[in-house]
Amino acid sequence: MRPKIICHMVSSIDGRLLVERWTPPAKGIDSEIVGRIYEEVAGRLDADGWIVGRKSMAPMTKGQPKEITVSSKVERSTFHGTRGERSIAVAIDPNGKLHYGRDNVGEEHAVAVLGHHVSDEYLAELQADGVSYLFAGSDGLDLSAAMETLGDEFGVKTILLEGGGVTNGAFLKAGLIDEISVLIYPGIDGLAGVSSIFEYLGNGGDKPAAGRALRHQSTDTLEGGIVWIRYVFEEAPSA
Repeated sequence: MRPKIICHMVSSIDGRLLVERWTPPAKGIDSEIVGRIYEEVAGRLDADGWIVGRKSMAPMTKGQPKEITVSSKVERSTFHGTRGERSIAVAIDPNGKLHYGRDNVGEEHAVAVLGHHVSDEYLAELQADGVSYLFAGSDGLDLSAAMETLGDEFGVKTILLEGGGVTNGAFLKAGLIDEISVLIYPGIDGLAGVSSIFEYLGNGGDKPAAGRALRHQSTDTLEGGIVWIRYVFEEAPSA
């Protein structure tokens, strides 16, 4: 059974994601408030870990490619590193481009979501680093299958989706998001085309949230005027 997935994000009032572009906090408000409040609220959501896409994970991984010679085919099955009691940090990396050099991202155990087409050498590298991995179909894009594996084989009950807009959009299209937890920071970006919370890579006729509706659960005003809003997804009423 797949875990409950909460899309936990922080954005400017115009829904943009690049923190460095936002107007600064008002006078007298902690300049580091965004990251601090985001992590504090994430801790209140009682999750077993978090998920991001490859581009979001890349700055958090410091490893270099290893030159590994593989003498036999590596089986395309789930690999479990030594997780222990740690939460997990999941990277959606279909083509196996990330290099970890260790089995953790911060305090969390690293888990890679891959496609079957990644090389045997890359899988051997992850095993050498102690990084767990699982597969999302042949192309690495079957998010539903990947989430089922997280639930069934890693025992994950609740996980936070903290991706960029493209990763969030893919989960939205797949119907995998159960809740939205969004922090609205009292700042503005203002530029057209800057990354936003959901950016499904489809054509103009696509409606990635079709058939779903949001029901408001709560709204709280936090330190510095940051507003925390929670919604749950439900089936949209028929016309």
